[in-house]
Amino acid sequence: MSQKILLNSKEVNIILHRLACQLIENHNDFSNTALIGLQPRGKYLAQRLAKILKDDYNINNLNYGDLDITFFRDDFRRGDKPLEANKTNIDFIVEDKNVVFVDDVLYTGRSIRAALTAIQSFGRPKHIELLTLIDRRFSRHLPIQPDYRGRQVDAINKEKVIVNWKENEGEDTVYLINK
Repeated sequence: MSQKILLNSKEVNIILHRLACQLIENHNDFSNTALIGLQPRGKYLAQRLAKILKDDYNINNLNYGDLDITFFRDDFRRGDKPLEANKTNIDFIVEDKNVVFVDDVLYTGRSIRAALTAIQSFGRPKHIELLTLIDRRFSRHLPIQPDYRGRQVDAINKEKVIVNWKENEGEDTVYLINK
């Protein structure tokens, strides 16, 4: 097994600020926009973006939430062990809001399809966008593309992209692992 660093901590930080600026360009004051991190791994990216938007760009009326998609996935019954659900935390109305789904890696698109179904439990958004740190563009099973991407990676199917977050693994690093 070999691994290659795709992004180090400094590069991740630069990308996060660029993504925050792109969000500001498209959503201005965020009065009708919500960032929703997809559980389990997208929440770290969404939390980090929310912090950057508030602390560095003075966006104070930001709606932020986490969405669990576990039981909305089309493959949730295919595993050998029972799945553990994550916590959904959406304490605002998504009806007629611009929702930005945030996830760390866009791979097959199945997680996003599940999120599109899951969000309907909270209302009907006006518009939905997708922000990902890593876009694995040659691996889609569904016709889903990000509106905002940190980095595009051309990885073959046996390669895996691993995103480590300081809050979880103690470092901000993205690896490409060849198994």
